[in-house]
Amino acid sequence: MSENSKIILGANQYGKAEVRLVKVTRDTDRHEIEDLNVTSQLRGDFAEAHLTGDNAHVVATDTQKNTVYALAREGVGSPEAFLLRLAEHFTSSFDWVSGGRWAAEQYSWDRIQANGIGHEHSFVRNGQEIRTAVLVVDGENKHLIAGLKDLTVLKTTQSGFVGYPKDKYTTLAETTDRILATDVSARWRFNTTEVDFNKSYSDVKALLLEAFTGGYSHALQQTLFEMGQKVLLAHPEIDEIKFSMPNKHHFLVDLSPFGLDNPNEVFFAADRPYGLIEATVLREDASGAGNAWDGIAGFC
Repeated sequence: MSENSKIILGANQYGKAEVRLVKVTRDTDRHEIEDLNVTSQLRGDFAEAHLTGDNAHVVATDTQKNTVYALAREGVGSPEAFLLRLAEHFTSSFDWVSGGRWAAEQYSWDRIQANGIGHEHSFVRNGQEIRTAVLVVDGENKHLIAGLKDLTVLKTTQSGFVGYPKDKYTTLAETTDRILATDVSARWRFNTTEVDFNKSYSDVKALLLEAFTGGYSHALQQTLFEMGQKVLLAHPEIDEIKFSMPNKHHFLVDLSPFGLDNPNEVFFAADRPYGLIEATVLREDASGAGNAWDGIAGFC
């Protein structure tokens, strides 16, 4: 190392991670529930805290936690809208906060059915998927990413895998009729914040499911692209969508030792190892993402 080299502070952020928030709206006898896990991280002029221990610009992480709860008093609405409100609060309240990264996961609850009618104040956790949102603010630039994870889907036919290269280590047999299953993790980047986020989310999820079911799948890669293409064609406010999708393998069990046939009906569902397919589907003229995807692991 050169004697003239200097050690300097690089990029940094800090905040309160995984603030668990449950908001119950009681305006009527029929209650509503919003269940989120929120992370707040601030960026700006925090050099002195690192270099000299001067905390004059350090908005305590406990304060950030309390702010999450205080802003929730007026309702959440959607995770994306809630993150935009958090960002506006911190960047407008403290001159030295130039931006940040705010993230949320939302967990869905369904009303318990009583005599065929949804109960007014009793719920059961909906285990289909977890809704996600990330907001990155860098000065005047805002990058908003919505998404979902752990959406487990499966179809029992209309999928195959043939035509791949074989070498001396290849043992996988070609098939034109197999089970196709995956856990969909997807994140999509908006080119505007003027969006009805709850409606957009519901529609995107429906389109992803429609594309998964539609037509014959020659590979999970093909299905992934068709899912992203369907979303982008229907939603001009979305510039790109990223996927991370494991191939949840189902292997046909050999029942011949027991004198039984197996006409593609009994399978062993393997949890690991698994194929992992990741890709981005985007518009050719998509707006620049800047640093929007920094810190979002598992997506290429």
